[in-house]
Amino acid sequence: MVDIRSGTDGALGHAEVEDVELYHPHSWWTRYVFSQDAKIIAVQYASTAIAIGMVALVLSWLMRLQLGFPGAFAFIDAERYYQFITMHGMIMVIYLLTALFLGGFGNYLIPLMLGARDMVFPYANMLSFWLYFLAVLVLVSSFFAPGGPTGAGWTLYPPQAVLSGTPGGKDWGIVLMLSSLILFIIGFTMGGLNYVVTVLQGRARGMTLMRMPLTIWGIFTATVMALLAFPALFVACVMMLFDRILGTSFFMPAIVEMGEQLQHGGGSPILFQHLFWFFGHPEVYIVALPAFGIVSDLISTHARKNIFGYRMMVWAIVVIGALSFVVWAHHMYVSGMNPYFGFFFATTTLIIAVPTALKVYNWVLTLWRGDIHLNLPMLFALGFIVTFLNGGLTGLFLGNVVVDVPLSDTMFVVAHFHMVMGVAPILVIFGAIYHWYPKVTGRMLNEAMGQLHFWVTFVGAYLIFFPMHYLGLIGMPRRYYEMGETAFVPASAHTLNEFITIVALIVGAAQIVFLFNLVWSIRHGRESGGNPWRATTLEWQTPETPPRHGNWKDLPVVYRWAYDYSVPGAPEDFIPQNQPGPDNLTREAAT
Repeated sequence: MVDIRSGTDGALGHAEVEDVELYHPHSWWTRYVFSQDAKIIAVQYASTAIAIGMVALVLSWLMRLQLGFPGAFAFIDAERYYQFITMHGMIMVIYLLTALFLGGFGNYLIPLMLGARDMVFPYANMLSFWLYFLAVLVLVSSFFAPGGPTGAGWTLYPPQAVLSGTPGGKDWGIVLMLSSLILFIIGFTMGGLNYVVTVLQGRARGMTLMRMPLTIWGIFTATVMALLAFPALFVACVMMLFDRILGTSFFMPAIVEMGEQLQHGGGSPILFQHLFWFFGHPEVYIVALPAFGIVSDLISTHARKNIFGYRMMVWAIVVIGALSFVVWAHHMYVSGMNPYFGFFFATTTLIIAVPTALKVYNWVLTLWRGDIHLNLPMLFALGFIVTFLNGGLTGLFLGNVVVDVPLSDTMFVVAHFHMVMGVAPILVIFGAIYHWYPKVTGRMLNEAMGQLHFWVTFVGAYLIFFPMHYLGLIGMPRRYYEMGETAFVPASAHTLNEFITIVALIVGAAQIVFLFNLVWSIRHGRESGGNPWRATTLEWQTPETPPRHGNWKDLPVVYRWAYDYSVPGAPEDFIPQNQPGPDNLTREAAT
């Protein structure tokens, strides 16, 4: 991993530091378990995240069975229902999406795409995974603890989170949840610092910041955001642990429980909401920005066209990251805030939509008149654009105070949140796996199983969440265990809930096909070769596939940006970043 300086004539200078000597494993344990190779760590992150994500999928099935067929399953009582909601939400947002985008794709792609041997701090990188794994084990252990996991809702709002009326409130559930989040944040901080330093100091010669692929820009910006936002959640978890275990009153006001005056007094539940959402809204973009970057690379590669407005895309990512820190309280309109604050956060919410919309325009203009290959990565990328656009439009409604207040506690919020934060990034994850699986394994995933997986997932997601918008508009509340004979909920809404539940079961089953495809293709998939997509970025130029430890025999030198596709006069329709050539065979200067 080296840094370079350009000479006065613009030519590449000599490396200023010597190539590093990596730790080489001496046994199976140090090669595949306690590995310091970022690629192995990436697979460990991804495997753990997908495994715990399947637990969250089963929990969503159980919730939908109760909502679609209330009372039909005796083991799903009110207490368990709220535990399922809490664990499903927290697992999907933190332990699946965040861990998979930053821990999985971040570890695998940053060194390869930047032309580095490995992360700058391989040992800390290994520790970051094992702390994440320990956090997952602590979280899962709450299922087996007395009282079960917490049922406070995935936002963990006090005071209910630590009261006896809430599942897991006076038992081990909330303690294990908070402890798991603390471990996760400590582990992520190790990994996140690794990503930032590697991007800033570990790039190959010639890899300037404005030659980095947009995938790296998305992961890098999201990592910086997470390093700034996660401390708010960290201190909130520590303070609530003190309230629960030591009897402090950071968030607990004077309160009567079961006719008994508790010792707490003077705390502010609203303070927790501010801390949580100061983390929580940047978290949306901590997940979205890597997705934006990955989609940009998928579209450019599979449309055989240079990305439109590269610098605009980079600055849009940076601006979105900055603005995401000044919109958090639009989640708190119903908390009784001053109307002037409501106006401020509604305005900033509209402003952040501008750079996001610019990205959508740039994706569409990249596709315009491109040689579009409708393979699986491209199908998932297109599915993401449509889904994110739909979810973002409903977000504009909820960003407005007068619309959000009546819709805040309805199924409309569930529909919006899942479209923009659930379905959209998961479509990107699938597209990215189909795209980079050949690099990880040297094999192609099965096309027929992939087509079945895409169409069932994409169409099924719309059949699940579009009807939820209607349910929210007629006033069906969210987080209710059972509606009963509610006067304003018509019979058609109950029928719609049954339909949504059946589709959710089918879509969940399609993910099992995807997992089978992952395992089956390792041995039986068609051999991919080194660069099956004929892509320009450095990870496809490694001398071996899968790449060996250290990635390169000799570190590459970068001569151009990452999007030289269909360049007039070039012998092929792509020019790799590490291929020298005449200056006229590039579109970098004009972008």
